[in-house]
Amino acid sequence: MENLLVLLILGCFIGGCSAVAEKPEMQVEPPMKFVSTVEDELVNLPRLDAPIMTIAVYDFKDQTGQRKPSEKFSQLSTAVTQGAENFVIDALQRAGDGDWFMVIERHGLNNLVKERQLAKSAYDIYDKDKKENKPTLQPLKLAGLILEGGITGYDTNIVSGGSGLRYFGIGGDTEYRTDQVTVSMRLVSVNTGKVLMTINTSKTIASVKDDFNVFRFFDLGTKAFELESGSATNEPTSMATKAAIDQAVIEMIYKGEKKGLWKFSPKSLKEDDIYITNEEKKDV
Repeated sequence: MENLLVLLILGCFIGGCSAVAEKPEMQVEPPMKFVSTVEDELVNLPRLDAPIMTIAVYDFKDQTGQRKPSEKFSQLSTAVTQGAENFVIDALQRAGDGDWFMVIERHGLNNLVKERQLAKSAYDIYDKDKKENKPTLQPLKLAGLILEGGITGYDTNIVSGGSGLRYFGIGGDTEYRTDQVTVSMRLVSVNTGKVLMTINTSKTIASVKDDFNVFRFFDLGTKAFELESGSATNEPTSMATKAAIDQAVIEMIYKGEKKGLWKFSPKSLKEDDIYITNEEKKDV
């Protein structure tokens, strides 16, 4: 009889694992599109009807002060990436498949200046007898625009919930939780110092956890059988931050066109090139 019960328990366990393996669809609508969709939209933006604009990115810091969330103990690791300026530069370079911005080096300006000083010193003593062949340094490219901002918010446990079922010590449960990361950008004119526009975007970070366990007593409570299995899926915070930055660049380009700061090339426009920003969605 005991062997029969063990077989039934194992059978339930195998069936439960196959059922739990499928992640439930969370009934939470994200505030922006999926990462892959955002990346495709960024690359396929309408082209600029003007020469490519030069833009500088100095810093794009973590302004949240948040530490990596943990229910058991405090952690020293930060909740979001400390190198978001790399995502910003990458998004600007990919905008419209590279037809919008020329990003110039400003984040590592100290290293660039030191290297140019070393090069100048080496060129001054280079082959003094053949000055006509001496290499020369070109002047640094100047930016017409500066992109500033940072990661301004990281909110945990925006939405949480789950479901479970247990019968005679055999069952499983599913839990989900969503966090949210927010980034803010502002475009500044170098010529006047005027803030041309400010963009705020958010991206949800989804987490799902599945558990299946068995706990039974046999032989009048003298023997116990316990079995646990589970899995968890967490969306990478860095990829969610990257998606929010991509979305901010997309909204900046469309918002700038509506404000008359630049124009789209008529040859690159499509019939469905109608865009509503997150801020405009709130007003609808």
